[in-house]
Amino acid sequence: MRIFVYFLIGLFLFSNPDLAGKKIRGYDIVSQDKNENITLYGKKTNGLYRGFKIDFKGEIYTKPFWISEISPSFPPQIFYSDINTDEKEELAITLTKGHGTGVLIEDVHVFHTIDNGLCEVIVDNPLAIINKSVKTKLSNQEAEIQIEKRKYKVDLLLFGVNPENLFEDISFGSIIDYEVMNHNLMVKVTGQISPAMFIGDIIITYEYLAKLYQAKSIEFITDIDKNPFYGPVTQEEIFNPGKNKERTTHFRFL
Repeated sequence: MRIFVYFLIGLFLFSNPDLAGKKIRGYDIVSQDKNENITLYGKKTNGLYRGFKIDFKGEIYTKPFWISEISPSFPPQIFYSDINTDEKEELAITLTKGHGTGVLIEDVHVFHTIDNGLCEVIVDNPLAIINKSVKTKLSNQEAEIQIEKRKYKVDLLLFGVNPENLFEDISFGSIIDYEVMNHNLMVKVTGQISPAMFIGDIIITYEYLAKLYQAKSIEFITDIDKNPFYGPVTQEEIFNPGKNKERTTHFRFL
């Protein structure tokens, strides 16, 4: 009789994956897509989530070396979307490595789904992409960013920037923010010219090529109204930003 009861309990849990994956001892649910039966668990250790488990449609995947800050404002996120046009959904998970005043640093992990299982795929580092593809100059009067033949200039004199506070060159890395939009994996990397001033965002859209996700397009956007990370922007605006070689900017101060 006892064996029969255990069998019924096991059958009930197996047939109800939402219930079976609801709790893992010692772990918190940090992100969840109930519609797709995907749950991300993190283990709290010394004020951080250290070590994660992914419940992907009833299968558990352990990621013991993942680390993310515990932040209600910037929690880990789950994206489940076809981001490489293979007519299958891919799983993307973002983790928060650091945040604060003028700082948001995220990491991303992308998985292809094979036979309803997960296989992690490399995503090219956005800072490496910028270092390879973007040229910058910074003087007391002007900031300049060049991507291929497109050149963007910002007149610093119009904004009364104190030259003593300027960096030697435009800096990238204090804000790295990943999103999935319109079935595209994208990252925003903000350009900074002083400890309290940002001049715009490098927006990288990824594509899957040669067994990794690498840059499909790179755009520098200074106008918040045209930035997809701050509101709806059409595909045409993202991939065909226009022929203007020089753009104006909306400064952002801390």
